[in-house]
Formats: sequence, C-alpha cells, structure tokens
Amino acid sequence: MAESEERKKRTPKDLGIRLLSGTIYVVLFLVLLMLGRVSTALFISIVAGIAAFEFFRMMTLDGKQPNSALGILAAILYPFAALIGGQTLMLGLTFILIACLLIWYVFYPLTRITDVAVTLFGAMYIGLMLSSFVLIRAGIHGYSGGWVALAVFACAGICDSLAYLLGSRFGKHKMVPKISPKKSWEGFWAGIVGSVLVWCLVPMVTQGTLNVTYPWAILTGIVCGIVDLLGDLAESRIKRGAGVKDAGSIMPGHGGILDRIDSLILVSFASYLMLKLAGAL
Repeated sequence: MAESEERKKRTPKDLGIRLLSGTIYVVLFLVLLMLGRVSTALFISIVAGIAAFEFFRMMTLDGKQPNSALGILAAILYPFAALIGGQTLMLGLTFILIACLLIWYVFYPLTRITDVAVTLFGAMYIGLMLSSFVLIRAGIHGYSGGWVALAVFACAGICDSLAYLLGSRFGKHKMVPKISPKKSWEGFWAGIVGSVLVWCLVPMVTQGTLNVTYPWAILTGIVCGIVDLLGDLAESRIKRGAGVKDAGSIMPGHGGILDRIDSLILVSFASYLMLKLAGAL
C-alpha cells in the first residue's frame, strides 16, 4: 500500500528531475570513461569518496563510530593506486590503512574493534572493489579497454533495469521481501539474461583482440548477474539497519551515489576476476 501511494505522489516534474540527474550521471561517466585511464580513475575516485561518505553516515546512524575521515581518504586513493601501481600499490595502501586503524585502536581507548572493522570494510568494499573498474580500463590497451569497461558499466545498468522492468511486470515470486519487497525471482532471471547478452557483445566488439570466448562471456554474464543482485540486496540491508530510505540525496530522484553504484561495485570486481582468469588482463 505504501509503495502504491508513493507512486501516486510522483509528478511529471519528479520524473523529469529523476531522468535529468540520471542522464547527467551516465553521460559524464561514459565521456570520462572513453577519454582514457586518467579521467576514469579521477571519476571513480570522486564517486568512491562520495559513496564512502554516505556509507559511513549510515553506519553512524546504525550506532557504529567509524573513522570516517580515514575511510573516505582511503576510498579516494584506491583508484589512483590502481592506476599508478596496480595490485601492488593497492595492497600497499591496504597495509597502510590497516596500520593506521590499529594505531587508532591502540591509542584511543574509546575505539571499539567493531569501529575498526566497519572503517576497514567501508574503505575496501567501496574504494578497493570499485577500483577494479580502473584496473580493467588501464589493463586493456586501446579502444578495446574502453569497450570492455563500457560493457562492465552497461552490464550493471541493464541487469538492474531488466530486473526492475520485467520483475515489476511479471514478478510473482518474491525473493527476500523483508529486505527488498520489490525483488522477485522473475526479475532476477531477467537480469541474468541481460547481463549475459551484454557480455556476449564483448568478443564481438573487441574483434578477437581480447582473449574472451563466447562460453566464457556467458559464464561471466551469469556471475555478474548474480553479484549484481547481491550488491543491491546488501545495500538495501544496510539502509534498513540505518533506518533510511536512501543512502544520500546528491542525485535528485535517485538518492545517493551509493544507491546508483551498489551493483557496479561487485560487478566491476567480478568482471576483473573473470577477465584475469580468462587471460585477458
């Protein structure tokens, strides 16, 4: 009942604002993505910083006391670490982050180990995992790198869109109603199909320059479709724990940045792993 009443309250102006803010986000992302590795890392760094701020704000509302400044700084630095030094520098940054958190824990008696854990999780969940997008863009040279990174971005977007559109139209079997009432198994399978279709385009657009076969593309699409859902559900659980509807309000009509990239975080990480296993990176 509450959902239907909320839909009735939406006006054409609200939908227009939602469409405009979403379009600006997508266009900006795609332009900077195709410009090159540096612009991609810069955009991911800004997005990661805002998303980390929203995450730690929700953790505070949920009764935790994270070191938000340290966690946000690490999230901002991870994409540049991925660009400059790849996995080695990212590992080094993780070591520095853990060392700083342990110093904070040892010398500030009021700090709880849960606060340390939440800070580390937030920085790595958002900053480190989202930086996989930068590793993909920087690891595949030429236009192929841009096309593959675009496929990762499109995979998350199309998977979410098909799951919502077909799930809301044909969804009868609810998945986890206590966490996300709108999610259905029908929508989930629609998202899997969308993800597979996107990844099947990768061998085609890269014209054989990338070591990704069609069977591996199908498997990658299935894996990405599954983690896409997991990322969405995980953020829904976080928001319920914090007692908020949206992670933030920076994107009118959409909520926060974390609301937009919750699926992309895991999809980018899974995509990197699958490309690495395929020998494409």
